[in-house]
Amino acid sequence: MTVTALVSAKSSGVTTSALAMTLSSTRPSLLAECDPAGGTLRAGFFQAQITAGTGLYHLAVAERAGEDALAQAFADHLVRLDASGNRQVLPGLTDPAQAPALERSWPALAQVMRVLSDEGGYDVIIDAGRLALESGRLHSTLTPAPLLHGADLVLLVVRATDQSLALARHMTEPLRNELTDRGNSAGALGVLLIENGPRRPHEVSEALRLPVMAALPWEPDTAAYLAGTGGAPRKLHKSALLGAARTALGHLQAAASRRALHQQYPPTSSAPTPSALAAQPPAAALPAQATPQVAGVLQRLGQGRVDPRG
Repeated sequence: MTVTALVSAKSSGVTTSALAMTLSSTRPSLLAECDPAGGTLRAGFFQAQITAGTGLYHLAVAERAGEDALAQAFADHLVRLDASGNRQVLPGLTDPAQAPALERSWPALAQVMRVLSDEGGYDVIIDAGRLALESGRLHSTLTPAPLLHGADLVLLVVRATDQSLALARHMTEPLRNELTDRGNSAGALGVLLIENGPRRPHEVSEALRLPVMAALPWEPDTAAYLAGTGGAPRKLHKSALLGAARTALGHLQAAASRRALHQQYPPTSSAPTPSALAAQPPAAALPAQATPQVAGVLQRLGQGRVDPRG
């Protein structure tokens, strides 16, 4: 499946968009709240039902404890979004002061996300929060850069306003450089447009010099529910936002598959024969090489866990 990282230049609905995509996925899905500035799902959507004893910070502690500890902790610190456990959340930090402790753990966590996607069939959505720069590069502590490096797609979330575009414009070049130098390539970078403003997708694409890979409608009632500031709408199952999020995931999966095929058979090489294409699966379908540290993640996900909300 696909690992998609969402980022923004300023608060543009990253967490709400990520939650909408996770809830609307037709496959097993995981939302990893990895914003170094702190998570909002705990106090928002979950209405403080999850204590600080569950969440991202404990994975940094576990990663230092031994070979199998990260896999165990990862499964133990997920919270179910539905009774089946097909949709799950890794709650974020409770205090931004915890962010430095995660800097050495991001690469291992990126590999866990890769294993869940490639071997477990999960749609993994990473809430990477607001980007922070240092000397024109992504800040090593305030941005989880290794998670962006390992993602199939990195989407800059913007609203359809001139203000949002002006802020995002300054982030596109550092993101391109980061993904070109250390990621899968700048081709992984695109825009997730929140249709809250007058700008149309082609205008956004021209302004940022990036493709608009997906768009979500502005639906205040559903957005307020997902943010924890409003009750559930009467017809939540018919929500335009959740329906568009489901469609967006399909488009993103197709885009990631095209990118993987393009990387496997670049235009500069001779075109593969139909038989060669049939004999070898696309790169996106090839499983990640899991280290012993994360090899037990999928097995542990299938084991029973206690929901921290009681």
